[in-house]
Amino acid sequence: MYTTIKISAKTKRALDSIKIVDGETYEQVIEDLIEDHLEINKEFKKELEASFKEYKKGGVVSFESIKEKLKK
Repeated sequence: MYTTIKISAKTKRALDSIKIVDGETYEQVIEDLIEDHLEINKEFKKELEASFKEYKKGGVVSFESIKEKLKK
């Protein structure tokens, strides 16, 4: 089952620029974008949880100490 969606000319140009091969459908482009988005979200969430655990254990470095190290 298919449906029609309305997008602006600007969005269509953006989708056109993302196409990897000639003949790739907009559906394929959108599916790739959705897949990338979901992967990024899963990865980001995992990294965020790990960072929070590290923070709770006291494993943090102050911004000031980083600046001092970079000056050397």
